Parts: sequence; structure tokens; C-alpha cells
Amino acid sequence: MVDLKDSRAEIDRIDREIVALFERRMQVAKDVAEYKKSVGKPIFDKAREDEKLRAVEDMCGDEFNGQAAREVFKQIMSVSRRLQYRLNQKPLDGGFKVLDFLPKSADTRVVYFGAPGSYSEQAMEECFGEEVTSFPAATFKEVMAAVRDNLADFGVLPIENTTTGGITDSYDLMVDFDNYIVGEHVLKINQALLGLSGAGVDDIRTVYSHAQGILQSREFLRAHPLMQAVEGGSTADAARRVAEEGDMKKAAIASVRAAKKYGLSVLADHINSEEGNSTRFIIITGRKEHLCTADRVAVCFSLPHETGSLYSMLSNIICNGLNMTKIESRPLPGRNFEYRFFVDFEGTLTQAAVQDTLLSIRQEALEMKLLGNYKTV
Repeated sequence: MVDLKDSRAEIDRIDREIVALFERRMQVAKDVAEYKKSVGKPIFDKAREDEKLRAVEDMCGDEFNGQAAREVFKQIMSVSRRLQYRLNQKPLDGGFKVLDFLPKSADTRVVYFGAPGSYSEQAMEECFGEEVTSFPAATFKEVMAAVRDNLADFGVLPIENTTTGGITDSYDLMVDFDNYIVGEHVLKINQALLGLSGAGVDDIRTVYSHAQGILQSREFLRAHPLMQAVEGGSTADAARRVAEEGDMKKAAIASVRAAKKYGLSVLADHINSEEGNSTRFIIITGRKEHLCTADRVAVCFSLPHETGSLYSMLSNIICNGLNMTKIESRPLPGRNFEYRFFVDFEGTLTQAAVQDTLLSIRQEALEMKLLGNYKTV
């Protein structure tokens, strides 16, 4: 019978040899970095790495060891690249200006999604106060465009809900527009059924709301099968529509704030399915800015459609000791079953670990966009 103590001692001896060889390999990687720097050669050479991985796999005596060795060496080469990036690359500061605080004067122009009385307006006021010059926009795209075209200094729009998940339009628009996330704000959402004075819940046949309002209240709507949900505009737009149409059979899913704004009655309160229903709003700007207290970095990138590509990319975050706080995927237009990934992780643009991570992702992704360095406001 094999002696376990002897086997463990042998493993320890082998591990010491592996560590010594690993350190020798990393020293040679420094020499490679110096050479690449002197001749202007890129750090990442995919063809060379693929060739090396095939060779390592072929050296092994069976299929299992071959695949395992491939994974081990893939990680070793990833670590080697990160060392070379650190030695070779200039800091990726992106030209961002540091703000001490968000401006909140009458000269500050802020655009928000929806109509007066919307949750976005509430989030905007909680972040900026009521002294700023604010105005609504009917669509997420109009918010983005107003910020891009310098019609507004900042924009506020929803990007994620605890009940329904990521709000996909906001993610897609962050790619289409050169705007940057400078802050986030989380708002508790209590949906209510709003109707005309004198109407009752059993009278309602048509319910207007934004798609998110409908999804967040799906259990209430299932319990009232005679109500037909109709999507359109923001929740506040829906409340305004009910007030304007004056039909006792119509109602809106919106906030109590919207009921007060448009003179409606609250027919049923807290109709959202989840008690902790909350929405995360982002604050965007068209300028490269971040708060001095920013502690989250947001990026998006697309990857080659091959085994392990996402794992390799996320290892750049993990191996730099950064905590990933969010990942979302969106399909790439015109490329079936290929995706763009949106990732948030803790840190600031001035940190060496963040610099190394961004440099690695930029070099190895098919495309990468820095979406901002932000703070919860």
C-alpha cells in the first residue's frame, strides 16, 4: 500500500521544483518584455500562444493530462502577459478630470428619463437637489443624445432593477454613445395602481405603464385577469395619459408621486411583486470626468467565440486582486450567439491594479470601451 506521508512529501518536493521553475520562467518573461519594448512588438501574440498550448498538450501521455496542462499553461501565460504589460505600457488614464463633487447649482443642467413625476425625476432630485435646471426626455436615447450634444451636463436613467434584472436598452446605448458613468443611485420602487377619483380596482380594464412597471407588478396583474397591460412611455407618462383620457376603466402603474402630480387616486399601493423592489440609476456625463471618491470602474468588451475566452478575460480582474461587482451580457448585432460583456469592479483609475487590468483587457479583447469610474451618490 502507498504511504500517504511519503506521497505528500514527494508532492511537496515536486512543488518546490515547480515554483523555482516558475520564477525562472517569469525572469525570462521580463527579458522578453524588454525585447518587445525595444522593437515595438505587441505583448499579446495569439498565434504564438496557441502554438505553445498545442505543443504542451501533445507532450502529455493521455487526453486528461493534456487538457489539464493546457489550462495550467494558459494561466501561466496570462500571468506572464500581465507582468509584461506592467513593465511596458504607459498608464491608461484616459484623460479623465477629477471632480471634488457633483455640481448642484441653477447652472447645472440635468436631463432625466420620463415625465415629471417619474422615478427617474425622483432619483435625479435625490442626487442633485431641486436647485438644478432639469428637464425630461421621452426615451433613454433622448437622454443620451441630450448629454452627448451638451444640452445637459448630466443625465439620469435606469439601468438595473432587483426584480427584472438589467435594463437592456441602457446597456446598448452606453456602447452607441460616448458618454461616461460618473455616479449611481439606488431607489426603492413602490409601484401603485393609479386611476380617476371614484374608480375602483374592479372597474379597471386597461393598465398603462412602462415595460418595467408591468414586469415588476406581474403578480398583481395575474390576480386581476380582466386588466390588460399596455406598454408605452415612462410610468409617469402612463399616469398623465390616464388623467388626460378621463376613462374610469383605465389606470396606470406608477408612483404615488405621479398620482399627486396628475391628480389621480391610488387604487392599490405596493403592487410590485417583490417587497425589496429597487432600481439602480446611472448618472452620465458627456465629459471624461470622475469623482475623487469614485470606487467602481465600468467597462464593456467583446471576445472571440472560443472556449475559455471569458474565463481568461475575467482572470485579469481576479488576478489583480479586484472584486468584480457586476457582469451583464448583450448579444452582438449580426453575430449569432456572440456577446458583449459589461463588467463593473471595485477600484479607481489611478490604482496600479486597475491600470494593469484595463491594459490587459484592451490588449486581449476584440474591442473594449471604458464606460466610467463612478461612485454611489
